[in-house]
Amino acid sequence: MAEQKRLFLLDAYALIFRGYYAFIKNPRINSKGMDTSAIMGFTNSLLDVIKREKPDHLAVAFDKGGSQIRTEAFPEYKANRLETPEAIKIAVPYIHKILEAMHIPIIEMEGYEADDLIGTLSVQAEKAGYKTFMVTPDKDFAQLVTENVVMYRPARMGNGIEIWDVETVKEKFEIEDPKQVIDFLGMMGDSVDNIPGLPGVGEKTAKKFLKAYGSMEGLLENTHELKGKMKEKVEANKDLGLLSKELATIMLDCPVEFHEEDFELNTPDFDKVREIFQELEFRRSLENLNRIFQDQLETVSPASNTENKGSEDQGDGQQLDMFSVPSGGGPDNNDSISGYRQAENTDHFYQYVETAFAQEMLVKKLLLQPSVCFDTETTSLNTLEAKLVGIAFSFSKGKGYYVPVPEQEEAADEVLKRFEPFFQNETIEKVGQNLKYDLKVLKNYGVEIKGPVFDTMIAHYLINPDMRHNMNVLSETYLSYTPIPIENLIGKKGKNQGSMRDVSLELQTEYATEDADITWQLKGIFEKELESNGLTKLFREIEIPLVDVLASMELEGIRLDEKYLKSLSGDLNKDIEHLENLIYSEADTDFNLASPKQLGVVLFEKLKLVDKPKKTKTGQYATGEEILSKLAADHEIVKNILEWRGLVKLKNTYVDSLPNEVNEKTGRVHTTYSQTVAATGRLSSNNPNLQNIPIRTERGQQVRKAFVPRDEYYTLLAADYSQIELRLIAEMSGDAQMKESFLKGEDIHRSTAANVFNVPIEEVTREQRSYAKTVNFGIIYGVSAFGLSQQTDLSRSEARELIETYYETYPTLKSYIAKQVDFARDHGYVETILGRRRYLKNINSRNAIVRSADERNAVNAPIQGSAADIIKIAMIRIHELLKKENYKSRMLLQVHDELVFDMHKDELDLLRPLIKITMENAYKMSIPLTVDIGLGNDWLEAH
Repeated sequence: MAEQKRLFLLDAYALIFRGYYAFIKNPRINSKGMDTSAIMGFTNSLLDVIKREKPDHLAVAFDKGGSQIRTEAFPEYKANRLETPEAIKIAVPYIHKILEAMHIPIIEMEGYEADDLIGTLSVQAEKAGYKTFMVTPDKDFAQLVTENVVMYRPARMGNGIEIWDVETVKEKFEIEDPKQVIDFLGMMGDSVDNIPGLPGVGEKTAKKFLKAYGSMEGLLENTHELKGKMKEKVEANKDLGLLSKELATIMLDCPVEFHEEDFELNTPDFDKVREIFQELEFRRSLENLNRIFQDQLETVSPASNTENKGSEDQGDGQQLDMFSVPSGGGPDNNDSISGYRQAENTDHFYQYVETAFAQEMLVKKLLLQPSVCFDTETTSLNTLEAKLVGIAFSFSKGKGYYVPVPEQEEAADEVLKRFEPFFQNETIEKVGQNLKYDLKVLKNYGVEIKGPVFDTMIAHYLINPDMRHNMNVLSETYLSYTPIPIENLIGKKGKNQGSMRDVSLELQTEYATEDADITWQLKGIFEKELESNGLTKLFREIEIPLVDVLASMELEGIRLDEKYLKSLSGDLNKDIEHLENLIYSEADTDFNLASPKQLGVVLFEKLKLVDKPKKTKTGQYATGEEILSKLAADHEIVKNILEWRGLVKLKNTYVDSLPNEVNEKTGRVHTTYSQTVAATGRLSSNNPNLQNIPIRTERGQQVRKAFVPRDEYYTLLAADYSQIELRLIAEMSGDAQMKESFLKGEDIHRSTAANVFNVPIEEVTREQRSYAKTVNFGIIYGVSAFGLSQQTDLSRSEARELIETYYETYPTLKSYIAKQVDFARDHGYVETILGRRRYLKNINSRNAIVRSADERNAVNAPIQGSAADIIKIAMIRIHELLKKENYKSRMLLQVHDELVFDMHKDELDLLRPLIKITMENAYKMSIPLTVDIGLGNDWLEAH
């Protein structure tokens, strides 16, 4: 018996919106500043279906012009939908191009929705003997499910797919027949499509009615059995109920016909797809397409027989020969069908330099160059454990040299000694990608880098902060070149991954020198971009000097009192156990507190804390922090649950984990700082993250107590900028009244309260000061009346009045905020005091929610970024001071507006005022920067 033929019909807009919102917190922005999230999300879904299912028939259905029939019946149909985000409007034409290039049929018809086109085609296909898979997350399609028509739902968070067949639909909707989904939707309505439904009827009531009466008509014929207000509402809205059912019914008779030959999945036009994906910078999507259509590729583009240097089999990761283009088949005879060149089809000269004589000759050659790129190859990504395997050099496109470094310590030192004249030369510029890593590795060997440096990763971060900055992405984006994957040499990540030490010298040479060559080429591009965007000074004077500062801090590390943390862990265990017992007593039942599902049942079914609890998309009760925080003030059990969560997180994330971060070799904790993550310019801390230790709770503060000085000859010093962001907003806005408060040395929150509440400063109450403090900091982040009411005990109207009074008090500040937003609208970015840019791609969006987020960023990004710039200047100057005079004291940590030092007690009297003066004079303003200094035997005491 022949296997049943399968047809896949994709609901375009449902998948496009799903893709867009999947990336909403981390949008995909290409080098041109274009938001490609929606296109990427849809493309991923499309390729995933093809890869998983290998369908022989497939089409994509689009809405076009809305549903004319439904709008005529009910003009308000879908009237409450928000404006379509710009990224989606831009996406649709590109998706059309992609589908056309892939020879995938596009089904759309003026006046009809995709639902109706898919419904009609699924009925026709079923009659033709097909099994139809409707690819959509939209539950409305459940009404179409039959034995031969199923829903193919992409699961959330990329966790595979769900198939909704007849039994699944019956179970989920608690009905006897999938067609009853129409009645279900008609009864409860649909806020998204603005289908009114029956007033007062929700999901539970609709299911109850369907069990009792089977359909909308069955319910309306038996309203005499209903009681009270429900009876009144249903009887008064019979026509509305029938209209709602009509609106929810997917049409099955659209003027579209299923001809199986039109729906066959054919070989894509690879040249056209490549061109589109290149424009969008979809590297991985192109690779996926190539793998999926591998057989067709072999037919379209026979394997090249050209022999290239290093052309031995590179494993499954690239399949380079397969993707070669015949002569004249593309924009470059050496170009691959992916659109990116690779080592195998690009002219290059990479040479290893192994003998002492040859290395000495190379050094002479390096010393003649004004600028040289170098790249270290090591045995580990952990700089404290990494051993040098080799160093690559490049100073000309397509050319480079690789110097292997022996494993034996003495032999390695001999090699490095030969290259010391280059590294120590103060006139030759050293170029690299993520140079901090290389500097740390070389410092472990006693090699210091002198002279100017250029880091391509940092340069690109300043040019395009919202894009990724790893070398593969940069190479493919700016050079159309795919580097050799490290997996080809040492295998994939995991316990079985090999070491570069075990790789042949020839492969080491190809891989490492290619990296140096690519970085050298990128430098030439980024140097011009920095100049044209006015970012050269920021790059040269702040970000680049900071690299050495951070490298020194990371290598230094900080001592941890492990014995104290063990004791604190025991205390936390007791607190956690006490809270658990208290919560179980308040709930009058034992349950798994860590289970959101069980917690939701206890809070909202057993205790009934709210009338209409919010649910997640999976149908569980929402028990996130935002939900529970609103309930905590009125319900002691919720307050205790939040406290329990906080203690468990503190214990797991810090108290029990920090001892595992102590390096065996140094006995200290070494965090890693990144300059290229936060778009505002702030540094981020990882492995471990020491910037997010909670300090608002007593137990959270106690974690800081675990960080202690090096030994009895040292003490910790914490230097903290006081209210730097408020001082900056006063300076940048030029508000005279706010500036005067700072110049007088007044408590800014008390001063603000006096002005806003119109009382003498000495009569300001603690409550008034608290309100003023919340507004002062909230203004920077665009606080709304609703937001302020959530943070205080003010009503929304009181909060609104307070904000209005605040702006009346500081009119220049209000004007400054408006000017910042206007500047962002005109230019697409805002700047810090030192010219760091924050690009705001949605500042002119018609979607109010999306636009308002960028309007807030237009105000707070320059403030946050300027604060980040200032502390970076201070760090550079203090580092130079400590280094120049060869002090024993060391800078250890940077946490937001605070610097932490290991201070040698003999140097304390001299350095303490110098640190304060240096920080306070890092940037000259008309109002003073002030720094609070603290000392202690641990970080908590010092802070």
